[in-house]
Amino acid sequence: MEENIIFIGNKPVMNYVLAVVTQFNEFNSVKLRARGKAISRAVDAAEIVRNSFVKEAVVADIHISTEEVENFHGDLTNVSIIEIVLEK
Repeated sequence: MEENIIFIGNKPVMNYVLAVVTQFNEFNSVKLRARGKAISRAVDAAEIVRNSFVKEAVVADIHISTEEVENFHGDLTNVSIIEIVLEK
């Protein structure tokens, strides 16, 4: 598993911003990965990093996809996924 991937969940956006900035100390590229409702949090984190903390960071790539996930009833549900690659 790659070390420079940050999985976005339900924590506050600034937690993920700090994680990205920390990763940039070690890597030149960081990937933010989010599913479902966390997608907007990933976009917010990427923009805060680019505009406030690591101004030389650019969005190198964005991947969107859909994944089938089994919900708690046992049914399959489609969940959207975004991967944002930031590079400096």
